[in-house]
Amino acid sequence: MHTSDNTRHEQAVRLDTVSKIYGRGDNEVAALRDFTMSFASGTFTAVMGPSGSGKSTFLHCAAGLVQPTSGTVTVGGADLAGLDDVQLTRLRRDRVGFIFQSFNLLPALTVMQNIMLPLQLAGKRADKALVKNVVQRVGLSDRLGHLPSQLSGGQQQRVAIARALVTRPAVIFADEPTGALDTRTAGAVLALLRESVNAAGQTLVMVTHDPVAASYADRVVFLADGTFVGELHRPTAEAVAARMTRLGAWDDDNYQAASTVAGGQY
Repeated sequence: MHTSDNTRHEQAVRLDTVSKIYGRGDNEVAALRDFTMSFASGTFTAVMGPSGSGKSTFLHCAAGLVQPTSGTVTVGGADLAGLDDVQLTRLRRDRVGFIFQSFNLLPALTVMQNIMLPLQLAGKRADKALVKNVVQRVGLSDRLGHLPSQLSGGQQQRVAIARALVTRPAVIFADEPTGALDTRTAGAVLALLRESVNAAGQTLVMVTHDPVAASYADRVVFLADGTFVGELHRPTAEAVAARMTRLGAWDDDNYQAASTVAGGQY
């Protein structure tokens, strides 16, 4: 499941002392506090933590979807704060793929049209072999003419995943990409994401609550209260579950259930 330790030193994404404050005065809430972290090119990182730990805020700041209150976010060597709206849109379109938890599919477009939309917007020609491979791997070959309303939540999630992969972005940000999927489909999707890192050298940053999903990553980063609180390299599902329990994210029942699932990994 893991990459070989190649010399991959280029930083695809870097956050330097990033804070994100919501509200003012007595209502002020720090979703991220002086958060510093880098993600090397060609690596797969899972981000975990208790509910409200700042995972989604971190992901949105890193992808340039939300502007931090303070600090610097760099993607592919470009400081996002130094880009105007047009430049930021172009960078996100050309270099970044985002798998949204809410899918963000266009209801009037078919599955295939939704998948191809980022390529059309970028004026890029589709790699037909890549598109066919991704569509098959996520199990959508017989659904390409359907509209999102004709799909289950899990199928819509697979469309969102395929859409993010067909542009071959340098960096993929994924927010709970297997949350709506059954165990077998989740395994196929995680293997595909792992392969996009191994074979294509893409950088993947994935927020997840699932220790088995996290075990596909090179490292797992743990957040609590908007700050970094630890990491695991070459993680196993059981080690991840144990760390989450220590963080107070789970009780022992969660841990036992996760350990049982980890015994028969995706």
